[in-house]
Amino acid sequence: MEQKFTSFLLLCLITISICHADPEQLQDFCVANNPSTDTIINGFLCKTASSVVSDDFFFAGLSQEGNTNNRFGSSITPGNVLSFPGLNTLGLAINRVDVAPGGVNPLHSHPRSSELVFVMKGNLLVGFISTANKFYSKVLGPGETFVIPKGLFHFQFNVGNSTATAITLFNSQLPGVVSAPLGLFGAKPAIPMDVLTKTFQVNSSIISVLESNFGN
Repeated sequence: MEQKFTSFLLLCLITISICHADPEQLQDFCVANNPSTDTIINGFLCKTASSVVSDDFFFAGLSQEGNTNNRFGSSITPGNVLSFPGLNTLGLAINRVDVAPGGVNPLHSHPRSSELVFVMKGNLLVGFISTANKFYSKVLGPGETFVIPKGLFHFQFNVGNSTATAITLFNSQLPGVVSAPLGLFGAKPAIPMDVLTKTFQVNSSIISVLESNFGN
């Protein structure tokens, strides 16, 4: 009986732990001290409690519309631990996404977090691809929300006639991002040409064009 209880307790602990993208904190807060410097595993060094001020828990970075004058027609303003040190160890991050008409926040994934998309204005087609290669999507208007499971490739595309703005929420202080176009065709050093031509079943000239567009 004791062995069964121990196994059950272990299973409960594992289940609870995997529900959180980031480890649970063991104190009220741990405001990151110089988060742009050396990274500490699963977090950053904390400021001393006596040096913490109210502004450490305040972030105004999402108040301004981003510049969408680029090849994708979109702008991401991140509110993660690197720009908002008060998020350290709290398992939260928030971004602003601005997308011009016909623009796209291109296919990408967040390896450390699920994502909740909340549209503030405009109309965005939001979609993701499951591991079964099934495509799930919805056109969202103001006040509507769509959730994207952790690690799956997804996008936001403006299907309206005016700039769309969304707020995206994450259950990680630093969700990470893997961009499909930049990762595949802008990697440094470059992915071997034979791998890319075989993967996409195209000739090297097409891959060369893509690499010239995305950094190589």
